[in-house]
Amino acid sequence: MDSTENAVVNGKERPDTVSALERGIAVLRCFTETRRTLTSTELSRLTGVPRPTVTRLAATLVSLGLMKQEPEGDRYMLGPGVAALPRVFLAGLAVRAAARPHMQELAEAAEGSVYLAVPDGLDMVLIEACRPRTTLLAPRLDVGSRAPIANSALGRAYLWALPPQERERVIESLRLSRGSDWAALEPGMKRALAEADRSGFCISAGEFHREINSVSVPLVGPNGEVMALNCGTAAFLFTEDHLRQVVPPQLLRMAKALAADIGGHVPEPR
Repeated sequence: MDSTENAVVNGKERPDTVSALERGIAVLRCFTETRRTLTSTELSRLTGVPRPTVTRLAATLVSLGLMKQEPEGDRYMLGPGVAALPRVFLAGLAVRAAARPHMQELAEAAEGSVYLAVPDGLDMVLIEACRPRTTLLAPRLDVGSRAPIANSALGRAYLWALPPQERERVIESLRLSRGSDWAALEPGMKRALAEADRSGFCISAGEFHREINSVSVPLVGPNGEVMALNCGTAAFLFTEDHLRQVVPPQLLRMAKALAADIGGHVPEPR
């Protein structure tokens, strides 16, 4: 496909997009906290882009400072050029400044980590994080970390707050992207969405990180943008009973106070 042609994603043509740019961004998104270096063969497998094309894309990204290549090797990693992008993005999010005092207060009161996240593709990306000042637990997530929509409390809360048609579209994309894993992920996600219909919050008990339990609520901004707020910590501290009975009222109060500050709202149970 020529770079000026329409891109085709999941078998459907997407007009007014540049396929070479989409492929380059797909290469960058292959890197995660647990996949910091990748070969061109691995990049090809993860993106579905032919290896010769991946090699050309990688060379372009290296020349722009967005990726680095190991000397005399076929392994790539993110380059320093990507560091400026999240700083620019985060600086433009006024909700972070409004959220931080509320989040820190909840972190101290609930003795758990508190996160604010926005959607990015089929993941949620943390844009703010607060922890109790006295905690001795090492953080598992921080600003910039990603959480999968299907099995994280953050993702489930976001999904629940979407309009029905958009929610079904995201679920179908999740089904296609997760392949054989979907059969194991879908039941827990459906249970969480059904519980949110009754309670207004979503739980993930060891389903994202095996030793972490957390609860999330959605936050809708003044322009209709859907975000999610989360409170969680080690499962031995946040048992499932504690997660359902003690933390949600605290989290919902905080979310509603933040919503009032930014002119948004917190969706009510259905």
